[in-house]
Amino acid sequence: MAPTPPAGPFPPAARHLRASDLRGMVHLAAQATVGVSRIAEGVHQAVWSQLGMPAGRVPGRTRGVTGLAYRSVEGIARLVAGGSSGLLAGLEPFLAAEHPERAASPQRLAVLAALNGVLGDRLHASRNPLALPMVLRWRGTDVAPASPPPQIRHGPRLLLLLHGLCMNELQWQVSAPEGTFDHGALLGQVLQAPVLYLRYNSGRHISDNGADLAVLLEQLLGGAAAGPARRLSVVAHSMGGLLIRSAVDQAARQGMAWPARLRDIVFLGTPHDGAPLERAGSVIDTMLGSTPWSRPFARLGHMRSAGITDLRHGSVRSTDWQGRDRFGGGAAHHPHVPLPEGVSCYTVAATLASQRSRAADRLVGDGLVPLRSALGLHDDPSRRLVFAREAQCIAWRTGHMALLRSPVVASRLAAWLA
Repeated sequence: MAPTPPAGPFPPAARHLRASDLRGMVHLAAQATVGVSRIAEGVHQAVWSQLGMPAGRVPGRTRGVTGLAYRSVEGIARLVAGGSSGLLAGLEPFLAAEHPERAASPQRLAVLAALNGVLGDRLHASRNPLALPMVLRWRGTDVAPASPPPQIRHGPRLLLLLHGLCMNELQWQVSAPEGTFDHGALLGQVLQAPVLYLRYNSGRHISDNGADLAVLLEQLLGGAAAGPARRLSVVAHSMGGLLIRSAVDQAARQGMAWPARLRDIVFLGTPHDGAPLERAGSVIDTMLGSTPWSRPFARLGHMRSAGITDLRHGSVRSTDWQGRDRFGGGAAHHPHVPLPEGVSCYTVAATLASQRSRAADRLVGDGLVPLRSALGLHDDPSRRLVFAREAQCIAWRTGHMALLRSPVVASRLAAWLA
């Protein structure tokens, strides 16, 4: 029996694409070709160096006919990408007008969010159309912060949810045995407040995203039109917690008005003191760079985004990384940023363990974030975040992503914020 063809004129995967995606993929393919060529050339030159052959003008690169061949591969890749980009850009208005419905696929957004988490800084720097812009979302649509809908502009309270690394705002909606679980929807009912979700490129530096978020919230809440009673509550998962800390810190130092309206922040599994997986990545970088033969492959590790490397020690300021090698190891060297003053701060830390122990707190955690990091604890007392005892919650036998679908966590959030 012949298989049933997919419905519509496009294969299933193609129906999730929008017009600009192909142009972005061409750019990525060209960058990947150049990257692989550089790795191959580095290995090639490492072999030649052992035989006493001189290198090119740039360390790790070849010379002569061999160098010309590698340069030709890179040049052709860039030429093809440039030509294809111009052609596809000209076709985009027609394709978008013919199939506008293909721009709103949750599957497409999930793939883009993951891609942005890993390579988002490169996508942003090269103006790749696959780079996600920072936008506020309400009821499935973008919100212009300077002119929001009346429900948002006139209400006494707002709730803002911030997602984590490689995620997007739709992933607050999690499938559970009882149906779709969404902390935002549940809290919106309890607080009788409109719920905004932030979408952002999680591969950019946390401090860069923090600066952009500070400006968005100043446009939304900083003016006199916002009214004297407006209050903002924030629920942030994982990297989102570092993002809101960065935004508040930068807004306060710039004299913005909106932090005065910030009432509560709830952190869900936020790596305040960093995440060990990124520290392990730094160790691997060091190992790969230790020999001439493996050194070219360190380029693969250096592809991970600025957002990921910021998670090593929970960096929230631009001075934490400016002028430094973000792939370098070692202990945290940046200044401590305390919790914002005058704001009720709460933290939910998850652990896969069933009870606390020194090993479980440091090594197990929720699978991605150690328990101590999520609680703001640090071996150096001067670098600890001070959460009141009643503002702390430990979710036992719970993983990092399970925080988004936990009824126990939802109940605690409602009690804190209500």
